[in-house]
Amino acid sequence: MDMRFALASSWKWVLLFIVFILFVFGVSLSIGKLPVGPFDLAAILFGNGTPQSELVLFTIRLPRMVIALLIGAGLAVSGAVLQGLSRNSLADPGILGINAGAGLAVVLVIFFLQSSEWSSSPFMLPLFAFIGAVTVAALIYLFSYQDGVDPGRLILIGIGFNALCGAALMIFQLKMDPRDFQKAAIWLTGSIWGTQWRYVLALVPWIFILLPVIYAKSRALNLLQLNDQAPFTLGLHVERERKILLVLSAALAGACVSVGGGISFLGLLAPHLARRLTGPNYFSLLPVSALIGAFILLTADMIGKNILAPADVPAGIIVSIIGAPYLVYMLLSRKQTS
Repeated sequence: MDMRFALASSWKWVLLFIVFILFVFGVSLSIGKLPVGPFDLAAILFGNGTPQSELVLFTIRLPRMVIALLIGAGLAVSGAVLQGLSRNSLADPGILGINAGAGLAVVLVIFFLQSSEWSSSPFMLPLFAFIGAVTVAALIYLFSYQDGVDPGRLILIGIGFNALCGAALMIFQLKMDPRDFQKAAIWLTGSIWGTQWRYVLALVPWIFILLPVIYAKSRALNLLQLNDQAPFTLGLHVERERKILLVLSAALAGACVSVGGGISFLGLLAPHLARRLTGPNYFSLLPVSALIGAFILLTADMIGKNILAPADVPAGIIVSIIGAPYLVYMLLSRKQTS
């Protein structure tokens, strides 16, 4: 009943953001260094386009846009889970250091395995990023545990690990070969650099497995929003569920970071907007968060590709330009209401 009611009350937002995504998707396919008109786009889709236009659409633009959708949905859901675990709307995999942990693992692979195929394999990088993200998540849980996990302490410990991983990232970047340094620097700004279908294939299993598993935990996330004793009374193993959800969130964020780089604020912004539209019920919050995240990152990538063309502004920078003022607004709103 809880799930059916939540989905019935949020279907209009699901449809609205699907329409928004389809609109931006069509616009992004059409504009760029080589503009493609609506009739040309239709001809290409039916197999009657020129070799050059088909190369641009199917080899360059389309895989990048699909990656943006997958990463946007993944980071948004990861942020929604972290906000549920910490009971704090300011939680985000970027702020808590999970993205930085995943990034540090990937940079270490690039640094120590420069000549190895592992350092450039799109199928191995999500695994290394997963290890880094889960390691940081486990350390955050360990240091914030004291007769249970205090949500406020979880946030503070996460911010500390974010700073620590950021410092380690800088140290290893400075020791890199100039070409590897440039590659790592661009990747860490949140550039969706995986513009090939093999990166899509590497990311799809993580997204399509983890998102349904997390959605199946919606009831547990709802119960974790209650007072400390209430979930126990309702039969929830609180600490076990927190561990599982923290690992799932870290795995999702790590896989996204391995392909999209350090995109901050998306995991904060999308769930917060979704909560305002649908309320706190995770049966509706998670799908709407995923759609908002996909829409925001797809739009940011479209803007980044065209605003200073032919230069390419990383999508992570565009998201930060939007997300940082919104974070300040959230902090000021909290202060005024408290």
